[in-house]
Amino acid sequence: MSRRNSEGVFDPEFNPLAWGRGFTEGNSWHYTWSVFHDPEGLADLMGGNDVFTAMLDSVFIIPPTFDCSEYGQVIHEIREMNIVDFGQYAHGNQPIQHMIYLYDWTSQPWKTQYWSRQVMSRLYRPTPDGYCGDEDNGQTSAWYVFSALGMYPVNPVSGEYALGSPLFRNITITLPNGKKLEISAPNNSENNVYVNEMKINGKRNKKNYITREQILKGGRFKFEMSDSPNMARGTDEMARPYSMSKDDNL
Repeated sequence: MSRRNSEGVFDPEFNPLAWGRGFTEGNSWHYTWSVFHDPEGLADLMGGNDVFTAMLDSVFIIPPTFDCSEYGQVIHEIREMNIVDFGQYAHGNQPIQHMIYLYDWTSQPWKTQYWSRQVMSRLYRPTPDGYCGDEDNGQTSAWYVFSALGMYPVNPVSGEYALGSPLFRNITITLPNGKKLEISAPNNSENNVYVNEMKINGKRNKKNYITREQILKGGRFKFEMSDSPNMARGTDEMARPYSMSKDDNL
């Protein structure tokens, strides 16, 4: 993504590492993923599933270098990205926090599981310097709470929650309607971060998401965890969460 002026002309000096050039406290690597309603449409624009996945991978591969000339100084959001050393992934600032879950819209959903656990274990610690950035209305904490449950609302309007990797072996939630939801991952561990299988009230869920309706019914979500990715689970198009451009009803 690049900025353009009021006449529709794109930035002739576009630099994806430049902070502030059309982006608030971020750069193109962070804001390119802000197509919450249509990740598969974004993937199509990039050249398809394989290219999209490679671009997601690149966020973590490219060094945390930056151009801060627009700001005239290194703002704290830049420094936080630089220090945590996750490539261009700047979890300390909110615009890119959902990007990890976009692997659920690809044929490699296990990368969501890997990276969500990496962020939870490495960027949230009970130490004086254990918080990776600013809070901004509770979003950085909300990301952790949702991710620890093993799900994340990339597009809340869709009523779907993209699946990740639950952090605990057992969690029970009391829902607003009074029902109980148990999220169970009995063989969960620091090494077992991959979802081998997921069941909803005993029935296998082959999709990379769960719905709000399934949550509100309560019951039990059971995750079977593994220390290696299940490269056969959730890899086909039918397993992906909602994308507007794939909606036949529109």
